Amino acid sequence: FVSQSSKEAYVISLYINNPLLIGGKKFDLRLYVLVSTYRPLRCYMYKLGFCRFCTVKYTPSTSELDNMFVHLTNVAIQKHGDDYNHIHGGKWTVSNLRLYLESTRGKEVTNKLFDEIHWIIVQSLKAVAPVMNNDKHCFECYGYDIIIDDKLKPWLIEVNASPSLTSSTANDRILKYNLINDTLNIAVPNGEIPDCKWNKSPPKEVLGNYEVLYDEEMAQSDGPDRDLRSRSGQSTGVKGNRARDSGKPVLTTWK
Repeated sequence: FVSQSSKEAYVISLYINNPLLIGGKKFDLRLYVLVSTYRPLRCYMYKLGFCRFCTVKYTPSTSELDNMFVHLTNVAIQKHGDDYNHIHGGKWTVSNLRLYLESTRGKEVTNKLFDEIHWIIVQSLKAVAPVMNNDKHCFECYGYDIIIDDKLKPWLIEVNASPSLTSSTANDRILKYNLINDTLNIAVPNGEIPDCKWNKSPPKEVLGNYEVLYDEEMAQSDGPDRDLRSRSGQSTGVKGNRARDSGKPVLTTWK
């Protein structure tokens, strides 16, 4: 008997065959998350993400499994389709998606959806934090790809390190220009050379379109001024319990 010296690695994937459709077409979300430090974890959510739509209406038929324009939302693929629109690029802002969902599904379930998306992002970062190189001189802006099924459950597709910042439309160019500008304002405050002794907790007025998604140091603080994320909808409390609807803003954090 010879013991196996190394473990085999596997990638397990699941195809979401009941995606949420808008106009009969499949889409996913591209969201940007800035991480300034992993230990303690401090991350920022960019509020100006977008949806990427397929150009051909979705069908679960096996006869269309090889049709990339039905199943794959990547712009690099969709731009070669006959129905691709070069003006809007098959993209929708996250704010438009939220407005659509609030009007068709209700505000409460929409808030719950986005709260679960934020939970997925934080937990994915926590999962890799112990093995990440926590260089105080570095930062990373990740591109999160999320798909939503017809039950309004979000699924993580992948996390892209150093996501593409090339633009395909005029609005895309404006969004990514602001993304780069806001990222540098947080990573390199006042345009100065980064100081590794700086605690990387910039004032709120320089965040631009970013908002603090999770600050581990503050979340684990025992003081009365603990920084809790404030959002409406169902949210996870400090002890992991769901906050009840009391008509007041819900305080949220993940530990």
